[in-house]
Amino acid sequence: MFKFYTTLIALFLSLNGFAAEKPVFRLGVLAFGTVNWELTALKKTGLTQNAPYQLNIMPLATPQSGKIALQSDTVDMIVADWIWVSRLRVQGHDYTFYPYSETSGGLIVPKHSPIQKVSDLAGTKLGIAGGELDKNWLLLQALAQTQSIDLDQSVQKVFGAPPILNQQLIHNRLDAVLTYWHFAARLQAKGYRQVLDGQQILAGLGIKQRLPMLGYVFNRQWANKHQAALNQFFSDVAKTRQLLCTDDPTWQTILPLTKSKNSAEQSLLRQRYCGGQVTDWSPKKRAAAETIYRLLKKLSQNKLTGASEQIQSGTFWYLTDK
Repeated sequence: MFKFYTTLIALFLSLNGFAAEKPVFRLGVLAFGTVNWELTALKKTGLTQNAPYQLNIMPLATPQSGKIALQSDTVDMIVADWIWVSRLRVQGHDYTFYPYSETSGGLIVPKHSPIQKVSDLAGTKLGIAGGELDKNWLLLQALAQTQSIDLDQSVQKVFGAPPILNQQLIHNRLDAVLTYWHFAARLQAKGYRQVLDGQQILAGLGIKQRLPMLGYVFNRQWANKHQAALNQFFSDVAKTRQLLCTDDPTWQTILPLTKSKNSAEQSLLRQRYCGGQVTDWSPKKRAAAETIYRLLKKLSQNKLTGASEQIQSGTFWYLTDK
């Protein structure tokens, strides 16, 4: 009888405009980043019209500004890596990570470059996106060490923003660049050659699992309050990515955001974006993440990971969380 009355009251409130207000998810995203492609498409699909959440997309200038916005509670969610999440959990911050993409950066050289493998980099001028603690740079060094090569000492390093590094390679001021995947794709569309991508670097280190390094990052307590709505959001995002990869009209709607003006580049960007789709987050992948964590901890001398010996409990969020 009590259940009958509560249902009747809920129906009355709904009919009279008093239905519970949907939670607003404030997402901080880079204005021209691939996450913005996905969220823009999500809104255009109509999936959000009857969703149990509302989206407020807040543009960010840099990845660092996103981290600041999350920690200051200006946004509820950003995209970052799980290593940063684990480090903050050591410091008492209750953040967690849900996988977004397995696509990783690449080592790019001119088409006719003599550089065919990691050992060929010795004595070259290498552009590196992301700075000394860039994960791809650290892992590339680890791969070189398996061949008794100290890349840190044997290459002339040039750190810079990806667009600037691309231009320097095009103007022959660099012999190679290690950069983020979409900047690598733009170079390849111009005829440049990819020597290795991030997943191939991991494979060379004996890590066979494809791993998502980037994901949605948010506060675990906030997520627990909105779990059903959050799970629906992730389901809607997955459907949208599938549409972007299989439905040409949906892909066309976000083409202006790619900042690409030729079909070859657009096609390669789509191919790489779709190739990064996360299909599972299995125990084997989480075990591989621990291996990567230990490698990065050693190579960065704790600067990237912090002092913790392992990935912190609670770093990863699962849709089955209660």
